[in-house]
Amino acid sequence: MKRLTGSNMKKTGYVVFLRGVNVGGKNIIKMDELKKIFEELKFTEVKTYIQSGNIIFNDYEKDKTKLVKNIDKKLYKKLNTKVNIAILTFPEFKEIIDKKPKGFGDADEKKYDVIYLTEPLKANDALKEIKTREGVDEIFKGKNVLYISRKKESLAKSYLSKIIETPVYQNITIRNWNTTKKIYDLMNL
Repeated sequence: MKRLTGSNMKKTGYVVFLRGVNVGGKNIIKMDELKKIFEELKFTEVKTYIQSGNIIFNDYEKDKTKLVKNIDKKLYKKLNTKVNIAILTFPEFKEIIDKKPKGFGDADEKKYDVIYLTEPLKANDALKEIKTREGVDEIFKGKNVLYISRKKESLAKSYLSKIIETPVYQNITIRNWNTTKKIYDLMNL
């Protein structure tokens, strides 16, 4: 039997969302520096998008738990703080785009966000903790994500801002729908 090596194994594409990077003057890291850190981890085709800790890369490793552990260790050395990491394969990320709720992202009068869950949080558990305001917020469950929409005219009344008071807050990171779509486009370049 032929042994597979890095040169004849297929790489997996990943997208990583770091929680709490470059927010409120904390965990400041420039995206070119972040890209370098991921390249030092021997990931290939590394791309970053905007200043909020969005990274796309390829690697031979298939075990996401190992990847998160390695990324976490490297980032801790650099930032001297723990950063929560949401990691998805390209097919998992494509499913988030393809299986969005009907009409999600289509109406100009609404703001759309995707809540990415980090291990060990599951969508059903997050739904129990995140409250919505009737007539303002709508929340939908996806696979390891929650989709939330809010009426722009009523953003001040939305309960999404109260998410920071919930026990699940430490295990989520939020990206708006436009950022999610742009990252998907970058994955396909």
